[in-house]
Amino acid sequence: MASSERRVEGKVALISGAAQGVAGRLMGFGGASARLLASHGAAVVLGDIDEESGRLTAAQIAEDGGRALFVRLDVTREGDWEAAVRAAEERFGGLDVLVNSAGTTAPGTVSDTTLGDWNGQLDLHGKGVFLGIKHSVPAMRRRGGGSIVNMSSTDGMVGGGFSAAYSAAKGAMWLLSKTAAVQYAPEGIRVNSIHPGELDTPLARSAIDAARAGDPDFRDPRLDWIPLGRLGTAADVAHLVLYLASDESSYATGAEFVIDGGMMARGAPSQG
Repeated sequence: MASSERRVEGKVALISGAAQGVAGRLMGFGGASARLLASHGAAVVLGDIDEESGRLTAAQIAEDGGRALFVRLDVTREGDWEAAVRAAEERFGGLDVLVNSAGTTAPGTVSDTTLGDWNGQLDLHGKGVFLGIKHSVPAMRRRGGGSIVNMSSTDGMVGGGFSAAYSAAKGAMWLLSKTAAVQYAPEGIRVNSIHPGELDTPLARSAIDAARAGDPDFRDPRLDWIPLGRLGTAADVAHLVLYLASDESSYATGAEFVIDGGMMARGAPSQG
């Protein structure tokens, strides 16, 4: 790749939920984004609680000529965020990009959702993103600006039958993104949210497998909802992350970027 094509050359990115980026395996949003950002010249700090896969992903990025560091990051722990940001500054000299991509799900209606499931989803997708923004902004100020990308969902924008807690948490992330965008725009720090629809990722597969296990007649309906006729991939989302991390998106902040194959355009049910 020619240097002119390296769209985030010299930037430093911290990505939560980045362990699932091992070559040859199904990748998650964070892992695919880390790989793509590194291939375009960014130094990447991969944060996750899956240490084995996270270290392997970082090692593979380094083997391919990129700069990568794995840090253990439980996004619900403030001390882990402080340590991750500090590692980015000490190892690579600063922080320019934050990608909040850590995520799980908890299927269930409001009646079926336990308090533990509810708290877990709000902690991960709400508190975790809040802490990431809170502790990344001072480092970005020291660099004169930055870009924050929060991985929400189409289920955070419209009602979804899949998970009450997940939808509420992703909706909270969406509005937090807009609030932070307004607050930090004068300092050159941009904040945007991405809203994937139906994609083939480890998290999505686990949810479908759970539904299939409880219903012997289960039929995956997702392809019927998508005008483009295919499930998206983590790579599709990673290219959008690359755009938002780069200076090409310098006038984009407080926006939501839907990537769902046209599903919401025709008002189909969302499960993403």
